[in-house]
Amino acid sequence: MEARIEKIKQQLQSQGYKLTLQREATLRVLLEHEADHLSAEDVFLLVKEKAPEIGLATVYRTLELLSELHVVEKLNFGDGVARYDLRNDNNQHHHHHLICIKCGSMDEVKEDWLLPLEEKLAVEYGFTVIDHRLDFQGICAACNKLE
Repeated sequence: MEARIEKIKQQLQSQGYKLTLQREATLRVLLEHEADHLSAEDVFLLVKEKAPEIGLATVYRTLELLSELHVVEKLNFGDGVARYDLRNDNNQHHHHHLICIKCGSMDEVKEDWLLPLEEKLAVEYGFTVIDHRLDFQGICAACNKLE
């Protein structure tokens, strides 16, 4: 975790920002709950446990800054709630999601099955894909078993 925080600190500094105590507390919560796709309110409640003096507005501003700097990805799964997901430097593209419309569960697909399509877009249209995101909405295995 410390290595990732140091890398993000360097990203912030390269853009003229500091890793303040509030930003670091927010980052630590995101790292500790990396698989959870937390909302800003979720992040705030978890940060508040570690640093009670931090306000909701500070967490919102931090998340927006991290989103602008592409440290986190701001996601919307159609439920009206923005969620935040740390970007992983190991993948060229963001991962994809399987979203259950019954229970709201979310699974991640880490494999990038769209590379052949990106190559085709480059050849046929001269279009260079920088990033993509794909969300599948359906019914998860657990909900399918209940029917």
